[in-house]
Amino acid sequence: LQAEAELDAGPVWAFETFTLRTARKSSIYRREVTEAASRAVRLAVERFATGNFIPTPQENFSPLPGKQQPLMQQKDRRIDWSKDTTAMILSRINAADGFPGVADSLLEQPCHLFDACAEEGALPGEPISMRFSSHPPGAVVARRETALLRKTVDGAVWIGHVKRPGGIKLPATLALAESLASAFAHIPDLALDSWWAASGQTWQDIRYAENDALGFLHFDFYNGAMSSAQCQRLQTAYEWACTRPTKIIVLMGGADSWSNGIHLNTIEAAEGNVAGHAAETARSPAAESWANINAIDDLAEAIIRTESHLTIAALQGNAGAGGCFLARAADLVWVREGVLLNPHYKNMGNLFGSEYWTYLLPPRVGNQGANDIMQNRLPMTAAEGVKAGFLDAKLSADPADFCVEVAQCAAELAAAPDFAERLRSKLARRVTDEAIKPLATYRAEELAQMRRNFYGFDSSYHVARFRFVHKTPNSWTPRHLAIHRAPDWSA
Repeated sequence: LQAEAELDAGPVWAFETFTLRTARKSSIYRREVTEAASRAVRLAVERFATGNFIPTPQENFSPLPGKQQPLMQQKDRRIDWSKDTTAMILSRINAADGFPGVADSLLEQPCHLFDACAEEGALPGEPISMRFSSHPPGAVVARRETALLRKTVDGAVWIGHVKRPGGIKLPATLALAESLASAFAHIPDLALDSWWAASGQTWQDIRYAENDALGFLHFDFYNGAMSSAQCQRLQTAYEWACTRPTKIIVLMGGADSWSNGIHLNTIEAAEGNVAGHAAETARSPAAESWANINAIDDLAEAIIRTESHLTIAALQGNAGAGGCFLARAADLVWVREGVLLNPHYKNMGNLFGSEYWTYLLPPRVGNQGANDIMQNRLPMTAAEGVKAGFLDAKLSADPADFCVEVAQCAAELAAAPDFAERLRSKLARRVTDEAIKPLATYRAEELAQMRRNFYGFDSSYHVARFRFVHKTPNSWTPRHLAIHRAPDWSA
């Protein structure tokens, strides 16, 4: 739309359409909306460059039927747990996911609901409707890791995240820790008995599947954020996967986000004065930051030191900061076309970063290339990542096709006659690297810088984290984007 005095009222320069799938609003935005918008922007620029294109006024623009609708209110999203089906509840929460969530209450605490998942036959034993027949619809009937299971009139739905008044969005069990403490005796823990992917739909943030010589480890963490506990659980799952009789482990991440590094919201919630939330084991944000970076470093090290398998990071969704280097810890990184990476830490209060990036990055892109990537602060496309050497391959843009192509290429790699030699070469390279400079030294050097970020006199990281978590708008356009404000020293 052309910019006019009235917001979003200008004429149309370009438009794109896409097939709407059943998913969270935030997922639709990350995939279909952003990719369609990118195509439309390029088309608009091409039309502008011709100098003779005339945009169409909105009142004359009708390629598809429809009309502008009024802004949706919470009353339009309201859930009636005594009447609404699981499908209706999911549609409401999905349509509000990301922002603003659905206003409701949980364990008698007012909150906004996010991150919903239906429970459809994955639990052992009798159906949900029978198993919890004594509970009324809307009651919390079970828990699993960070999610709570809530009964509906025809089944149940998992709630993964909530936001309490005056607080921040957090995993449900953390946000409602005080209420859960008194209710735990009455809320059973429906922990899954293995890492294997459940047979039916359920809330399972880490799941494993196998296909002949390939092991696929999925970790679908909300928004790609990885808390200390999630990193530790994922490391346990990964080390278990390494015991399986396979040749290659494919780290699939989540459908929308592969990983965005440490969990800034749970770190912020470690502060005792966060409104409406209990302090997490009395840790400070600095202490929780330190625990989180060490937990993700442990996971990265486990991947780097893997001797039994070749490893592939298959990025279906975007990755940022430490998540980019966690992916690079794998032997190969394959990325879906359309995925964006933000492989830098500077925007978060000039964090130095860890996850062994000082070991992993320079051999791939050179010292100058590593410096450019870490200082640039701009997103990296899949094509740019491959060209720079940071990524190994760019595969299909369509998410379903990407997963098929990953499986096919990984199977070919596992069946290749030189597979054993590739594995031996990997181990020899690791031995040589360790002799030149141990991994422990890289980690100690990185964490020395991170300790200054977390505990030093410069509070930039803590200020930036607070602003990010609480969605405080910038007072001005950041300097790395407003390049027109850079001083011209030649003048």
